[in-house]
Amino acid sequence: MRVGELARRTGVTVRALRYYEAAGLVVPRRLPNGYRDYAPTALRQVEEIRTLTGLGLSVEDTRPFVECLASGHDLGDECPASLAAYRRSIRDLSERIRLLTERRDTLAAHLEASSRRLIPDAPEGNARTGISVSPEVSAPSPVPVPADPAWLPRGLPRPPDDDGAAHLPGGRLPDLVLPATDGRAVGLGALGPGRTVLYVYPLSGRPGTDLPDGWDTIPGARGCTAEACAFRNHYDDLRAVGAARVYGLSSQPREYQRELAERLRLPFAILSDTGLALREALDLPTFTADGRTLYRRLTMIVNRGEIEHVFYPVFPPDQHAAEVLDWLRLQDPPQGETAHDREGHPLSAPRPPR
Repeated sequence: MRVGELARRTGVTVRALRYYEAAGLVVPRRLPNGYRDYAPTALRQVEEIRTLTGLGLSVEDTRPFVECLASGHDLGDECPASLAAYRRSIRDLSERIRLLTERRDTLAAHLEASSRRLIPDAPEGNARTGISVSPEVSAPSPVPVPADPAWLPRGLPRPPDDDGAAHLPGGRLPDLVLPATDGRAVGLGALGPGRTVLYVYPLSGRPGTDLPDGWDTIPGARGCTAEACAFRNHYDDLRAVGAARVYGLSSQPREYQRELAERLRLPFAILSDTGLALREALDLPTFTADGRTLYRRLTMIVNRGEIEHVFYPVFPPDQHAAEVLDWLRLQDPPQGETAHDREGHPLSAPRPPR
């Protein structure tokens, strides 16, 4: 079947099918006229990818199931490699549950401490305060603990649009080489073809470590870990709609960033700009906290070295990756790539007869 028919029958986009093809998951044969022709098994393979990614697996994690179907099995989880993938995903989910439980206990500790401060001698759940601390979620100690950096409290101040990034669209990234958490040295002036998502953030925290004084009162400061998690969760989607690469960037040292990347299991690298060289080259907006100069949060979409689009200010940060994803879905393919219609036919080629 043609790529357009497969997209309609499975409910995915043509761009997503091309991403699966590039990843070697669902590969069609090429007809003499250059059009893609998918085997009947592709329908089941794409449906398997959709089902598993809906359960939280990444596109790459679905490979054993897709290969199992390709080998002739009726179900994608009838092969040993698929069972191993199930076990890995369950372990990952258990780790996420553990982190969520720690976050819940942190909130319970804050709630317990607050209730004790309001009425020191009051029993739990005192009606005068309207505070109820459930025994099921209470932490063992009412002593306040540092906040989980991945959790965003309500009522954070919205950063103003001060036109601090209005000069960036149309400019070019400098020939600046920065160290990355994956051990590479990344040249911003030579990122390669396709669109690059470069999100700049001020400072990421660690669980159990205090953030700078007054951090939550600085408009746009809080939310770096939550933003990174959102880009991680949407990474495969961003790649499917045309993002050739994703990078984070802050002024923190690479070793500090590496801990973040490993703890959050980020599928992309974080760039370290301890000397604020990118600020000097592009006049990026910054602010000061605890005597440190930090980047204000913004995201640049870079296409062949040119800054194509800028998101600034960014708020709320935990929803920003979805905002970038929506923008990319509305764009034409980057320069140098062939545009396709809804059925996957190159726009420069004549349409086949019906």
